[in-house]
Amino acid sequence: MTYNKRNKIIIKNTLFLYFRMILILGVSLYTSRVILKILGVEDFGIYNIVGGVVTMLTFISGAMTSATQRFLSFEIGKKNKEKLIQTFRMSINIHIIITIFIIIISESIGVWFINNYLSINPDRMRAANFVFQYSLLSFCFVIISTPYKANLIAHERMNIFAYISVIDVLLKLGAVLILDYISGDKLTIYSILISIISVFIFFILYIYNKLNFTTTSYTVYWSNELFYSLFSYTGWNLFGNMASVGMNQGINILLNIFFGPIINAARAISFQVNSAINGFVTNLQSALSPQIVKSYANNDIYYLENLVLLGSRFSFFLIFFLSLPILLKPNTVLNLWLNNYPPYTSIFCQLILVDSLINSLSGTLMSAFQASGKIKKYQITIGSILLLNIPISYFLLYFGLEATVTFLVSITLSLISLFVRLYLLNKLFPGISVKFYKTVLWRVIAIFIISYHSVWLIIDNFEDSLINFFITCVISWFIITINILLIGLSYNEKLKIRKLLVLKYRKLKEHKQ
Repeated sequence: MTYNKRNKIIIKNTLFLYFRMILILGVSLYTSRVILKILGVEDFGIYNIVGGVVTMLTFISGAMTSATQRFLSFEIGKKNKEKLIQTFRMSINIHIIITIFIIIISESIGVWFINNYLSINPDRMRAANFVFQYSLLSFCFVIISTPYKANLIAHERMNIFAYISVIDVLLKLGAVLILDYISGDKLTIYSILISIISVFIFFILYIYNKLNFTTTSYTVYWSNELFYSLFSYTGWNLFGNMASVGMNQGINILLNIFFGPIINAARAISFQVNSAINGFVTNLQSALSPQIVKSYANNDIYYLENLVLLGSRFSFFLIFFLSLPILLKPNTVLNLWLNNYPPYTSIFCQLILVDSLINSLSGTLMSAFQASGKIKKYQITIGSILLLNIPISYFLLYFGLEATVTFLVSITLSLISLFVRLYLLNKLFPGISVKFYKTVLWRVIAIFIISYHSVWLIIDNFEDSLINFFITCVISWFIITINILLIGLSYNEKLKIRKLLVLKYRKLKEHKQ
């Protein structure tokens, strides 16, 4: 397959994922507004913290998703159908084992932790336990559906992945809308509806895969060698994902212990904003990841390195383009979106977006490690750095610092992790760190500094209003676009854009004649 054809596949898949993201973004933001209004701030915080106890186990699902997708993409790149079938069947077996393990851990340690350590009003403890049980049910079906979802991504069926994701988010919107018309405990009913949707989405994924891929027909199969390969790879991914959970849900629990559920609501809202913006970057990296793995399988290191560096640079550009207006005017966005919101929400939004800007540079770097399969040293090192978040944050909170300090710790550790990733990746692909500094890092730093200060000087005296926020967006996007064209693009990229524009102009001129 030629580079041009592979690039077209990436562009096509990215567009499908952006179609998915735009719809999900609009629906999710509206859903959050409605659910906050219906449940109230306290119940909204309870739902996020109790569901977060189950989400603490998502490091297992996340590790398995990465492992399954990597092995499936690798075998597709090698065009080894028999091994592809065996890999899929073993991944199903492993996910079933993991589901059973999670149920046992959750029903013992999870229930004990909720009832003894979380700061929840005693009157809402019964509802909190209901939420936990139904969140667990939802999560189990998410785990079982992982191989089917990974198979879609490995085969680069991003259009189907997009459609199913849109169905998922629309059903969740429907659950919220009908909630207002159902009598009873809204928090409990909402968790039941979400679990029903998770079961339904699993069956959609299962049926589509069964009808469209002969490689996903399941029969009883076991291979000790393949089990060891998958589980060994997953084991190190598991450690890395545990660290990621520590950066997120572990901090969520600490904030609940020190400040109560209101602060969890503020953090949940900031994560909603971050997820909405970060989803666009995740989509770009999802489109690139299968091609990075397949390039490694075909020993095409030149193309792999180009994708990694290009993905890192454009991931930052994209998230900065979307986040700058919110970094400058968070209160305006929150007032327009939610009207009433808990304390700390505004500063939380700003800090988490800064953290995401740093992490956006690492997405395709991580894909390169996954492609190589040599992740042991990487996961131990990066995981150990990220796991420092919980003890450092606990220490600082214990001595009376405000909740914002947890975000500052995350930002510092994310920055350290970026440079450590580059050092480790350079050992696998010699010279890639030098290319990163030359083609990525200096460009994104320059664009951030120049764009942020330029826009800030222009809009500093703007009052909070819808029209002023719209003007802020236009100014931000114009200045960022100019800086990307002048600083962010390489000479060859500028040349390609120039040629494309000349070609379009000529076609338009010929059409008019």
